[in-house]
Amino acid sequence: MFFRREQPKIPTFSERVEILRKAGFATEPLPDGRFRISKNGATAIIGDEGKNQPSIEKAGVLIGSQMATLLSAGYQMFLETPGGTRLPAQAEQLKALHAFEADLKDALGLVDLYNTSLGTTTRRHMYDRVYKRDTGEQPMPWLRKESRFVTADTKGSYRT
Repeated sequence: MFFRREQPKIPTFSERVEILRKAGFATEPLPDGRFRISKNGATAIIGDEGKNQPSIEKAGVLIGSQMATLLSAGYQMFLETPGGTRLPAQAEQLKALHAFEADLKDALGLVDLYNTSLGTTTRRHMYDRVYKRDTGEQPMPWLRKESRFVTADTKGSYRT
């Protein structure tokens, strides 16, 4: 006699959203087919892009009605709103965001990786020594129009 393992039933994206509702998350559909999920002052945008595999696209803390995402400045974590306002992240906010992401991954059936289980992680890093790193428009000091150095021309006179 052969024993067969039951095929695991993979829930659809809409069934996963319903599981989130039953778990106590507030869900709000967005016009592009994604959902805004929130609970206890934290919020996230999830989507599946037609692959039936949900992904957490953005997660953050609610400040007013806006979602402030986490930004690492190297020495401190900040919450940045879409309008560009930066606020220092407080320990309670970081703990709430970490717990929210863990609960969300658990309810969606996503894998929780080791580095994310250690604490709050962020996708954006803006260290004070790295200027315009994430924009792709780094300044190129070798392309300056004016020279800061004193040079001698062929006639022996000096110019700057």
